[in-house]
Amino acid sequence: MGELPPFLEAHGIHTYYGSSHVLHGIDFRVGQGETVALMGRNGMGKSTLIKSLLGIVAPRQGQVSVDGQAVSGADTHAIIRRGIAYVPEGRGIFHNLSVREHLLMVRRSGAGKRREWNYERVLDTFPRLAERLETMGNHLSGGEQQMLSIGRALMTNPLLLILDEATEGLAPLIRREIWRVIRAIKDTGIATVIVDKNVRVLLDLADRHVILVKGEVVYDGGPGPLRDDPDILKRHIGL
Repeated sequence: MGELPPFLEAHGIHTYYGSSHVLHGIDFRVGQGETVALMGRNGMGKSTLIKSLLGIVAPRQGQVSVDGQAVSGADTHAIIRRGIAYVPEGRGIFHNLSVREHLLMVRRSGAGKRREWNYERVLDTFPRLAERLETMGNHLSGGEQQMLSIGRALMTNPLLLILDEATEGLAPLIRREIWRVIRAIKDTGIATVIVDKNVRVLLDLADRHVILVKGEVVYDGGPGPLRDDPDILKRHIGL
């Protein structure tokens, strides 16, 4: 895939937790409709980068723009409203809301009044959720919670979907189902940032791969070099 116009772009991101310098001048971008795999060992800064892009954690230096508009310093809800949906690690499911309530409370049109993803389409995509509509969040399995978290994100009709640990801790059958849905989402033209430990699937799925080591980008490119030189993954990810 050739160079795509950036939907999300960040330059020179430095983020700290207290006195700990976590991200060191990171540049990051996601093109329109592009799927980007954000890779690296645990503790290398992947989740911190996502939180910095979304304003959940405020970078001390650097600039972030969404669809050409500067959003540095903006509240998270204002950044999200520009067309981003976030599926966090841990899923963020409310224990006291049913599946139906989770989906309906967030539904809205996307940019240009797009409504490709509605209640019926989400339930068609996740038939298991259709069987559990009145079930409360704390009574769902981990796989069902992840399906609900992704379905809830799609109800906002995003231009960019960010998935942090997309299949972490899920049974193999559920993981395959989640990957099937992510591929279907990609085919609709929604841009995606994916964090996951399944490098084999990411190499097949993503248009571009970004590897972080100790808060710095050590690789930013297509899957070809990673397939041709396994030492890159062995050195930076431990495979």
